Amino acid sequence: MPELPEVETIARGVHERVRGDRIVQVWFCGQPQPFKTPPIQQANGLTGRTILAVHRTGKHIVFELGASGLAPHAHSQGAHGANTGSPEAQWVVHLGMTGRLLVTSPESPVAPHTHARVDLASGNQLRFVDPRRFGRLEFRDLRRDSAFRRPGAEPLTIEAREFAALFHRRQMAIKAALLNQSLLAGVGNIYADESLYQAGIRPSRRSNRLTFTELERLRLALRKVLRKAVRLGGSSVSDYVDANGERGFFQLEHCVYQRTGEPCIRCETPIRRVLIAGRGTHYCPHCQR
Repeated sequence: MPELPEVETIARGVHERVRGDRIVQVWFCGQPQPFKTPPIQQANGLTGRTILAVHRTGKHIVFELGASGLAPHAHSQGAHGANTGSPEAQWVVHLGMTGRLLVTSPESPVAPHTHARVDLASGNQLRFVDPRRFGRLEFRDLRRDSAFRRPGAEPLTIEAREFAALFHRRQMAIKAALLNQSLLAGVGNIYADESLYQAGIRPSRRSNRLTFTELERLRLALRKVLRKAVRLGGSSVSDYVDANGERGFFQLEHCVYQRTGEPCIRCETPIRRVLIAGRGTHYCPHCQR
């Protein structure tokens, strides 16, 4: 499943290419989907709206949309178009396990499992591709619906006191706590493993047994790992690609994730794999205490 760095990379790429553009037409495939808003309602709500901005919230990609049919598209206003006015609607995209959001030309080959296509006034096309169909699409009319909010705290900006308060009383493995989206939004298996390694903390340790010093070390490690992963375009360990269809490079920086049996880069102890909260978890038994 794409995690915070992958979702952030996609959101930034989509924002750069579609901000200020206008949605002309929306197509959904006829297959059953786990969408949160029925396709016909999404198509009616999206058509004619201008994309004011695209950003990440937790593991979701949020399109901020203007009033329907009022603003011209980007190419009649300059490189990025006018970004004026308050959003009147949102389109919320969750990529699920294998979802991709691509900005391409209408002439490019349509990938299998393309479940939505959005035609833009600029001539570009936005495509949602999801082989396993776990992704979710939702339309929110902000005149009657509340704006989308992430379920947990933002790991890139959370401060020390708040971070410690989230975890120091939790009677669960720290790896399981990091994956709890109601506590911290956006962290998944890859970056939990890598951050715990950088912090020198064994993933099976109980959250309430960690000292405030250890929790602060983890907070800083998590932020450092996530920011570097964003700079490198995320981790392409499966079928993840960015909005341009390009792979990320952070998988080349992994110290423990999916390196079972390989030597630790620091001490050469073989990396171990265990199950915690049903998730494969990788760590160094020597460097992580």
